[in-house]
Amino acid sequence: MLTEISIPDSLVEKVNLLARHTKKSRSQLFSDAVQEYVARHSPHDVTEAMNRVCRQSEINRDPSISLAPRRTLERSVW
Repeated sequence: MLTEISIPDSLVEKVNLLARHTKKSRSQLFSDAVQEYVARHSPHDVTEAMNRVCRQSEINRDPSISLAPRRTLERSVW
């Protein structure tokens, strides 16, 4: 799809340099950038990434670490 956008000249200069450096067209560079931005800011994707991190940390977690807070709560007067 062809889309027209306005971009400051200073940013266009940086895009041109990066496009040459990465050997990509400006269109491909903008497409990649928007795709990455959407992926980073999509609530579902962010939640899924955090869930993956949590699952990984649970695999490597020392069981004694989770027992300490539980014991503290059990000893607390409510």
